Amino acid sequence: MADTRKASRFIVPVAVAGVAAATIGLVPALAASGDPDLPEITAQQLIEKIAASDTQTLSGTFKISTDLGLPLDGLASGLGGGGGSSSADPADRLTELVSGTHTLRVAADGPERQRLTLLDGSDEYSLIHNGDDVWAYDSKSGEVFHEKAPADAAAKGEKHGKQFPGTVPGTPKELADEVLKAAGDTTSITVDGTAKVAGRDAYQLVIKPKQSGSTVESVKIAVDAANGTPLKFTLASVDGGKPVVDAGFTKVDFGKPAASDFTFKAPEGAKVTEGAAEKGAKEEQLPEGFEKGFGGGLGDLPGFGDLGKDGLNVIGEGWTTIAKLDTGAPAPRTDEAPKEVQGLLGSFGDKVTGKFGSGTVFKTKLVNALLTDDGKVYVGAVTQDALVNAANAGK
Repeated sequence: MADTRKASRFIVPVAVAGVAAATIGLVPALAASGDPDLPEITAQQLIEKIAASDTQTLSGTFKISTDLGLPLDGLASGLGGGGGSSSADPADRLTELVSGTHTLRVAADGPERQRLTLLDGSDEYSLIHNGDDVWAYDSKSGEVFHEKAPADAAAKGEKHGKQFPGTVPGTPKELADEVLKAAGDTTSITVDGTAKVAGRDAYQLVIKPKQSGSTVESVKIAVDAANGTPLKFTLASVDGGKPVVDAGFTKVDFGKPAASDFTFKAPEGAKVTEGAAEKGAKEEQLPEGFEKGFGGGLGDLPGFGDLGKDGLNVIGEGWTTIAKLDTGAPAPRTDEAPKEVQGLLGSFGDKVTGKFGSGTVFKTKLVNALLTDDGKVYVGAVTQDALVNAANAGK
């Protein structure tokens, strides 16, 4: 118990990975090789096409490769794995997607039925949503996780919508106008040729920051030329090398999947764990950083809860936005951490100094964080220099 309490003091720097993982879910990207001959299209027209897409049914195989530049194989399991009551709990298992290369089978039939199967050699992990039920099954352990879909899902959607100012544009044209207007002087949006993705013709939409100081080199989206559905995504870092995220379909079919794809019955004798919704505590047991993190800001992401003395401040705008949090307490000394934590922090942390004093920058290829010795945290998809400059300006 003492070791657990001691290790928990170092959760702020470790939580940088949680921020990076959250960011992945927010950023789309690129396509595969190929050069189909398609009619010319402008960026605005392609955005309109995406907005007008109403794909309700599909099935296929999806491949995702993630390279954050972190030793995430161990870190992911430390953040999510081993702490749940079931090896089939999605809160634990889906953290695997923040590292390495994974193949998934996916199927969807409208908003009420979806299935995702994570393939790992001969083992499979399946997550099935069918109406009021959410099931997860881990073939390796034979364990099952079950939870009722939130009865107030529609209300939750309305709640999240109200957190964003303004109204939702009424037509694809209006939506495209809003996207391009929001890009303003900070973003370049262009169409950069065509591609062949999962056997389908696609346009490539390229989004790049105009601002210096961002860690993002480009975001590329391969868009199905026929129906406007994004098919493949690539997020590239200014550090170069492998993309931070390269994810897309290798096979896809937009027909209606069989109803049997969304049915599940727990195998006889399997251990079935009921989720929090069954116990009347839906929101509390959602994966950390999902419901609360995206709705409530950085202070609700893993490791940042109850740490803010003065709340979250936002510095800058566009691609170089930095979140500042004052924990109200000096940063823990890493030499007091357990040896395994010391090794982890040392592998992606650099000591820095400036007018602000001194601190440590914890680096990924996408999201970086500066933890000052006096307990302030600066986080953003920005370079180390940008973080240090923000900290200096804050003195």
